[in-house]
Amino acid sequence: MRRRAGLLGAQLRQRRTQRRVFQVGTVLCSLALAPSAWVWFAAGDRVGTVESAPAAPVAVVFGAGLYQGKPSPYLEHRLVAAVDLYREGKVRAILVTGDNGRVEYSEPDAMYDYLTRNGVPEDRVVRDYAGFDTWDSCTRARRIFGVDHAVLVSQDFHVRRALALCEAAGIRSYAVGVPELHDATWLYGGLREVAGAGKAAANAWLRPDPVFLGPREDGIPKALAEAAKQ
Repeated sequence: MRRRAGLLGAQLRQRRTQRRVFQVGTVLCSLALAPSAWVWFAAGDRVGTVESAPAAPVAVVFGAGLYQGKPSPYLEHRLVAAVDLYREGKVRAILVTGDNGRVEYSEPDAMYDYLTRNGVPEDRVVRDYAGFDTWDSCTRARRIFGVDHAVLVSQDFHVRRALALCEAAGIRSYAVGVPELHDATWLYGGLREVAGAGKAAANAWLRPDPVFLGPREDGIPKALAEAAKQ
């Protein structure tokens, strides 16, 4: 009897332990996914296409890497969407923001070259050389370049996070989600967004300064003034 009671007690303790482990795991999973849910719901119905995008003064295009000094395929697709926004009169100026952390690597310059080769006037494209991550790009767009209303351009798996962060930075935004084939690169980007959402939630709450802040720049006001002359 004692042995049977001992076995029964051990089984009950094991079940309680398993139940606690399950409960803790459920809580941890919920906490891990909460930032992703915030990013999704913060964007609401303000994610669409070039055709559905409302007019705004500025398009903000986020960097996405270079290949041999030229825009990567993902970045080129973003730039194509920005060109279409400009040609259709949806935006009057374009802010390109990306990494220029070393002399030989400049996403903003490559983006500027692509846009101006494809019909966007030089005086309508403004470069932000210190957009080292999405939060830096958003907060610098607001604090350095004075952008308060924009259409954001990025891949569909990233653009909701960009929209949530730019809204937190004080920019009234609509987002164009550039579609891509659901290949390994797309899957990797989507998985990165789970971790990125946690960082985004922290940035939106704490609102840290970007890596580089610096003085206000007048590139966007000048670009908009030039557009107003036509």
